[in-house]
Amino acid sequence: MKLSEIKELLKERKSIAFELPDGSLVPNHFHVTEVGRISKHFIDCGGTVRKEEVANFQLWAADDYDHRLHPEKLLGIIELSEKVLGLEDLDIEVEYQGATIGKYGLDFNDENFLLTTTATDCLAKDACGVPPKKTKIKLGTLTQTATTSCAPNSGCC
Repeated sequence: MKLSEIKELLKERKSIAFELPDGSLVPNHFHVTEVGRISKHFIDCGGTVRKEEVANFQLWAADDYDHRLHPEKLLGIIELSEKVLGLEDLDIEVEYQGATIGKYGLDFNDENFLLTTTATDCLAKDACGVPPKKTKIKLGTLTQTATTSCAPNSGCC
């Protein structure tokens, strides 16, 4: 999800809820403790120099159980961040504390903002020698094809 998308959704909402990948909700007394820009400048295993930038939200649940972040307040924080930090319409990455700090993507399901799982990947599979994924074929299909395309005594075998 991009910054422009969350801003439009916040304008339509009366409350905010974040749902973790396991279906549980971030406690509703969460804070958005940071909105920022994260720049990553790196070299992949194939030697290609790359740059990535994301807008980062950090969610945190404290012991102040009466706290509720309202959509208009989060919208104001985002707009101030865009102005002060010069944020463009970047993809959003969310940090949330579980057993360790987790990094999530962000989506929306018409009710909650969804913290989506992320994964590592090799960006230079060809240079690394990582073989392409093999296509899985059902053996039953091969048998049927072989039987229907080659009859006994037809000279095809």
